Amino acid sequence: MPYFICPNCQARSFDEDGREGLSHQAIGCEKCGFGFLFQLLEDYFPRSGAGFVACDAETRILSSGHGMFEVTGRLEEQLIGQEAVVGLHLTFADGEDPISTTLEWGVRQLDKQAVIMHAAGIEKQVIVDCFPAYDDDGGLLIALSPLV
Repeated sequence: MPYFICPNCQARSFDEDGREGLSHQAIGCEKCGFGFLFQLLEDYFPRSGAGFVACDAETRILSSGHGMFEVTGRLEEQLIGQEAVVGLHLTFADGEDPISTTLEWGVRQLDKQAVIMHAAGIEKQVIVDCFPAYDDDGGLLIALSPLV
């Protein structure tokens, strides 16, 4: 059963009858009205304080949802069009890049520790979850959560 999450408000839903998307039109969020939902293979519960960005197949940020400003200190206008690692000022703790792994292998990467440079100029530890897109356009969804 396909699961969906809104990159803007993080509302979760599922397609119980298999009819979502049959019109070849992007499925929008019923809760906030955002233009598309991101399909997941399994249900996902974002951590408290998480922010989402949706990216294209070249990891350029297409949208920034609620919570991303609180995590990064950057507005959506500052993030759109930026390559995700550069725009979010991400450095991964283990030296690996789960974003590249997600795109290359089409697998989700969960609980990856990273450090971002907050817009205020301070380093902030975060947890990164990455999900591949399952449509023809490709891309991915990235969730950043503050490490508490």
